[in-house]
Amino acid sequence: MSSTAAKPASSTPGSDAHLANPDHNPSFTKGIFLGELREDLVFPFPALTDADRESLRLVLDSFRSFAEETIDTKQIDHDGKFPDAVRAGMHELGMMGMNIPEEYGGFGASAQVFNRVFGEIGAADPALAVYFGAHQSIGCKGITLFGTEEQKRKWLPGCASGEIIAAFCLTEPGSGSDAQAMTSVATPNADGSYTLDGTKIWISNAGYAGVFTVFAKVPVTVDGKAKQRVTAFIVDAKSPGITLGQPEQKMGIKGSDTRTVTFENVNVPAENRLGEVGQGFKIALEILNSGRLGLAAASSRGARRIMKEALAYAKQRHQFGRPIGSFEMIQQKIAINAAETYASDSAWMLTAGMVDRGGVDFSLETACCKIFASELAFRAANDALQIAGGIGYSKEYPYEQAVRDSRINLIFEGTNEILRALIALTALQQPGERLKALGKAFRDPLHSIGAIGSYVAGRAKRQVTSPAFTKVHVSLKEEADAVASIVHDLALAVEGLLLKHGKEVIERQFLQLRLANAAIDIYMAVAVLSRTTWEIERAGSVDAAAPELDCARVFIPAAMRRARRNIRALRVNQDERLKALAERALENVDLAPPAPTDR
Repeated sequence: MSSTAAKPASSTPGSDAHLANPDHNPSFTKGIFLGELREDLVFPFPALTDADRESLRLVLDSFRSFAEETIDTKQIDHDGKFPDAVRAGMHELGMMGMNIPEEYGGFGASAQVFNRVFGEIGAADPALAVYFGAHQSIGCKGITLFGTEEQKRKWLPGCASGEIIAAFCLTEPGSGSDAQAMTSVATPNADGSYTLDGTKIWISNAGYAGVFTVFAKVPVTVDGKAKQRVTAFIVDAKSPGITLGQPEQKMGIKGSDTRTVTFENVNVPAENRLGEVGQGFKIALEILNSGRLGLAAASSRGARRIMKEALAYAKQRHQFGRPIGSFEMIQQKIAINAAETYASDSAWMLTAGMVDRGGVDFSLETACCKIFASELAFRAANDALQIAGGIGYSKEYPYEQAVRDSRINLIFEGTNEILRALIALTALQQPGERLKALGKAFRDPLHSIGAIGSYVAGRAKRQVTSPAFTKVHVSLKEEADAVASIVHDLALAVEGLLLKHGKEVIERQFLQLRLANAAIDIYMAVAVLSRTTWEIERAGSVDAAAPELDCARVFIPAAMRRARRNIRALRVNQDERLKALAERALENVDLAPPAPTDR
């Protein structure tokens, strides 16, 4: 650790506090699919402790000074690599150990502090944020969360100092979002070690890595039958049999080192297995849950950064005798980005508070944050380029690079399509289980009168009784009532959907998309309610919190209109026609019927 970065006065929560643990812990987003508002999970809005605030200030001040002197994002983009001084400076500042516990040489930052720092790095240079995040959000996070004491003491001090850079190896040529389709194999040997074979692609930090977290299938026998179980391993990057491909030539984040990593007869000692055999898929999900939050924070700060450029330009660029920022079409872009950035910041900070608190399943919330923030960052970059006009398209200015750099965030750490399916299908489990139990009861009605009666009474109550917020500031009652009403409508729609489609809903992704989009907008709106309530109380009056209230009163009604449309479209839609159009285009390998001039 460098002396320029102060350590927090309080200890970091134990590793268990960082685990979503969805099988045991309550989830806010799962609750809304049941028509419940679990206010205790989202109120009060998490405030930084005095110690964390002071630590954060010192870290940000140190990083900003370093960034101003050392980081030239345009040059990094041009060269496709970081200067040695940039990486060395990150290590010297202690940035590479921000969320590694103090007992292993790290900073021990809380999730709120870590993700705010992540956001600052993302605003300075998106490729550098990938270097930072791929190392500790996912690269060595598995060791922090699931490693044995021996594994932690062996690897984490080097990771904390930057002497060892970590990388995360999950994706394969034939296995992207479908991690279960991986073909990499770790074959057990007689001495307890494993022989690892396989190829991983799109590995960030591969060229710098000293250690890989690798996922591979281990052959096992279960009840006399041969099976394969996804398992995690800590692999020394210097091991014989590891070869790296050439750096990928990417659209954006060009400074990030991204390569193919091939493992051929690589010996992995028994003590380097991470967790138990078959636990790999769970470990990967837990790691990615954590990583998505940093990506959301970096995307939010990135949106602010590029819009700052656009705002400055809109004030000084004159057309028709006045600044272009005075025209309402430009102001529309600015205002929507302001409200949505406020919402995005509110959501990732609220979720970081859940992580620090522990005992909360935050898996769907991190997915909501990542989806919303990544799409916001890409829209903001495009809006900023549009405000800049012709110069926005020139490499001389930062706008076109912002568009290129921000695009990857919709793909990183689970594509937004896969994450939407995750939100919808995971949140449908509890309502589905409730209806499944009811189905069993109807098969033996004489012995299940109580269960059937409880369901009928509960459904009648749910149809006429909306949930209500009790912790929202009175000035936000109208907005809070609108959110509560949408939560009520969503729960009834989910029940109707399951009764109509049953298990077939797994294949109905048009419906899943709408469910997820409604859930995302609801969670963002609730985060805004929580934060704005806190902001009013902190400011001492409604008038003193006028900027925050304006953001809330623009964002929440717009979000609830979108959610209402999505819920309505669960019943009334053109899904069959959409499917016909898509399948016809796929069959013909042509988007639409040919134009008259093409016939």
